[in-house]
Amino acid sequence: MRPVGILGGMGPEATILLMQKVMAAIPASDDADHIPLIVHQNPQVPSRIAALIDGTGKDPGPTLAGMARDLANAGAQALAMPCNTAHHYAQAIETATTLPFLNMIGATADRLAASGAHSVGMLASPATRIASVFDAAFAARGLTPVWTRDEPAMLSLIRQVKAGKDIGATAAGLKEQAQMVLEQGAQHLLVACTELSLLTDHLPPNVPWDDSLDCLTTAIKDFATKPMD
Repeated sequence: MRPVGILGGMGPEATILLMQKVMAAIPASDDADHIPLIVHQNPQVPSRIAALIDGTGKDPGPTLAGMARDLANAGAQALAMPCNTAHHYAQAIETATTLPFLNMIGATADRLAASGAHSVGMLASPATRIASVFDAAFAARGLTPVWTRDEPAMLSLIRQVKAGKDIGATAAGLKEQAQMVLEQGAQHLLVACTELSLLTDHLPPNVPWDDSLDCLTTAIKDFATKPMD
């Protein structure tokens, strides 16, 4: 299998969750059956929230570009990043090396379009909206994002997850946000913050949903298991 380099640490637990999902995606009978991952777990990437929402933070792009080069030098044959908001800096990653970048945003939009979704409730950081991370991919596929009307509560929820707060309290917050975007007209939910991927067991029942982290998992599996030329 072909090794994939992971630009991780945004946040650390979400990166671990991606690794678990990639491992679970392979019907392995031995260690050697699994996908080789080279993980750059760097929690010191400058805050995307500080840069995009507060307007006071350091540009994460150069740090991400440096991580991409480190992963290429370590033997990765493709790159992936389990952070939706950080895809605002995808160009810095793509130009840092010659490796293919498995873009989570494009993979997610493809899955939503294939499912027949149209009005998509975005369970995502306000920074993702501010940076227009999904706009082009959604527009190209006829998808309409529905953003929460209470962005401060959404941002607070994400910060609680990052801080390791009690799962009961954070799960209740996710349910409230999901219900809000459904009331605003969403017909399909998208977990588009990898911190919230830790809470998907608590989404409302009987509502179709996708998780961008699952879409990235599939992209990693497809690349890694494709026969080498």
